[in-house]
Amino acid sequence: MAEIEAIGSARHQLGEGPVWCPREQVLYWVDITACNLHRFTPASGDFAEWALPETIGSLAVRESGGLILALRHSFAAFDPADGAPQTLTSVEADKPDNRFNDGRCDRQGRFFAGTMHMQGQAASGTLWRLDTDLQAAPIFTDATIPNSLCWSPDGRVMYWADSRARTIWAHDYDTASGMPSGRRVFADLTDQDGVPDGSTVDAEGCLWNAEYGGARVVRYTPEGNVDRVIPLPARNPTCCALGGPDLRTLFVTTAAQGLSAEDRSAQPLNGAVLAVEVDSAGLPEPQFAG
Repeated sequence: MAEIEAIGSARHQLGEGPVWCPREQVLYWVDITACNLHRFTPASGDFAEWALPETIGSLAVRESGGLILALRHSFAAFDPADGAPQTLTSVEADKPDNRFNDGRCDRQGRFFAGTMHMQGQAASGTLWRLDTDLQAAPIFTDATIPNSLCWSPDGRVMYWADSRARTIWAHDYDTASGMPSGRRVFADLTDQDGVPDGSTVDAEGCLWNAEYGGARVVRYTPEGNVDRVIPLPARNPTCCALGGPDLRTLFVTTAAQGLSAEDRSAQPLNGAVLAVEVDSAGLPEPQFAG
């Protein structure tokens, strides 16, 4: 059994989007429903938190400094020193019940993030790509709960999931144009307790996926075969990232939303950020190049 510990004492309703920043040697993540951005510095044990004016679905480190945030209906620049997001471009003004969800940069420095209906029922979401000229382009439409965005080490395979479909797909990815094609099933979770949520790819090209409702993280080989399963002391893991000085700490965000008082008492780490040391090294998180 892997030794799993909680990072700090906070318990989030919907912890999401962990991103390890090699430049700062810190972990960022969000609580979507609380509209908060969090940062943890392992070397000092310090925590920081920023309250934002609206929901935040995901983030990326910006090559030029600061962060890029996917807020409810916009991409925004954010400087942790002043704590005020600056809107870069807005989307989906005609869909007031949507919000941004999972997001990640490709290996060329473009930021992708998907939108979803606030209640996760209607297929009204779109996968958006924020290019380095700060223009947003729609990539996929008719999504319900977009998740699992990540890329193979060479950047030529893009992974993506719609959690309602209980499927992770792989796509051929044109690194020059930033366009995926050739969708195919990578992992079918229809017979599992959990659904595919956020993912990351390690240096060996294996995909780590957090199974929401399944209380586990699963490592898949590049061929889509299950290689390792890490059971978790929290029912709803939401996303994972490999970080730490040697990129061998698996950080996992979790959610406490929808759980009864009995569930929370039985599993007090529901909503925590978890950490476990693994044998497989991660890759430096791509940064937004715009």
